[in-house]
Amino acid sequence: MHILIIRLGAMGDVILASGLISALRTLYPEARIDWLAESGNADLLCHHPELDHLHLWPRQHWRRLRQQGRHGQFLAEARTLVQTLRKPRYDLVLDGQGLLKSGIWAWLSGGRRRIGLGSREGSQWLMTETLDRQIDSPLPGKEYRKLAMHLGAEARHFVPGVAVCAADMAEARRLLQECGLDTPAIMLAPFTTRPQKHWFAERWLALATALHQASKQPLILLGGPGDRDRAAQWTEHSAGALVNLAGQTRLGVAAALIRQARLLIGVDTGLTHLGMVSSIPVLALFGSTRPYLASTNPQGRVLYHPLSCSPCRRRPTCDGRFDCMALHEVNAVLAQALEMLA
Repeated sequence: MHILIIRLGAMGDVILASGLISALRTLYPEARIDWLAESGNADLLCHHPELDHLHLWPRQHWRRLRQQGRHGQFLAEARTLVQTLRKPRYDLVLDGQGLLKSGIWAWLSGGRRRIGLGSREGSQWLMTETLDRQIDSPLPGKEYRKLAMHLGAEARHFVPGVAVCAADMAEARRLLQECGLDTPAIMLAPFTTRPQKHWFAERWLALATALHQASKQPLILLGGPGDRDRAAQWTEHSAGALVNLAGQTRLGVAAALIRQARLLIGVDTGLTHLGMVSSIPVLALFGSTRPYLASTNPQGRVLYHPLSCSPCRRRPTCDGRFDCMALHEVNAVLAQALEMLA
């Protein structure tokens, strides 16, 4: 049995979909289980002990080749990846993304049975069967769990997780020591790509100041390369409460840092989900989106204040006030954080 999972981008979704690996391994102990992901997410999957092979789609690299007019090299590399995908002769291909770009890759793989999860944009016509995403569950990765159960797996065998290598753990420890932190640190993951998922900067700074005073150590600020400028501004105005590591580590090292967190506080972003599947104390602040309301992590908590308009997802109706996130008061978040630290 040869199986291919396709979930290309969106760091958080790759993390939550990773439970498919454990579910499939339980169903098919002797199967070859592979994954196709975008190159930027390689660190999330490359060390997974139950994954046999990781195919990488160098999407940004290929875009640059086309922009530079290097079409011959682009076509040669694309042909090589298609040939590599076809070589195992997959019996089962799971398109966990359900978009046209992922559906094309599922079809190009030549898999005999192709199941699309919530397939749209025409990708449904490239599948041999489709499964909708509708499921009433408060748990992380509920739609991917539904896909696993559709194949015959038990819900308890769906266990999202990211493996971290020894080199990344060592690098994370070195960074913490450079920051003067020899003990597990409090970490913040406040940045996302959508403003309606943000908590407000002044509230983050107030929370960081209070936690700094309570813990007697600075807090680590995490984020991606695009968050560097904002993180630097926050750190400058934090009066020593924050240490900025946003965009300064590879994703694998960020995962290793999170493994060593005393507490991670974040919004609906990949780093928060990474903490949730790493069995560390996590406090998640949700509003316009709520990917889950409960967690299989016994040390994970979700704060969410539902309104009649929430979750609005990509279509906020509050004229930029982001009322659902405004309901997260600093004192309430601080009280939860101090309770978890205790």
